[in-house]
Amino acid sequence: MTEPTPRKATLTSSLQKLIRSFGYAFKGIGYAIATQLNFRLHLVAMLAAVMLGFALHISANEWQWIMLCITLVLVAELFNTAIETLTDLASPGYNEKAGRIKDLAAGAVVITALFALINGLIIFLPKFLKLMHHVV
Repeated sequence: MTEPTPRKATLTSSLQKLIRSFGYAFKGIGYAIATQLNFRLHLVAMLAAVMLGFALHISANEWQWIMLCITLVLVAELFNTAIETLTDLASPGYNEKAGRIKDLAAGAVVITALFALINGLIIFLPKFLKLMHHVV
């Protein structure tokens, strides 16, 4: 009869696996930053939105919408990159269906980015107009 694995060893092993999984996740984000121009552009837009949010003193509710938009766009870009990479692996040569898959993934990013843009306009435009009114 085998002895049960000590709880401490199992906990340590689980913690190591968890830490390793975060390492893989950050490696994936690093890959997207290093290789995907659109991901970097979205990061710049994120920084602009955050700076505007602080400068215009947006509410907690507005911050939640901004953070939701940022998260959705970045996640969509990561999924798009993953789908494109997997498609290239499965179909290295030209394939009409592979191209369609890539187009669909890119379309999801565009829809998400438009959602973010519209939300940004809803939140920031009235504040800009109010600021311009006070300046003039």
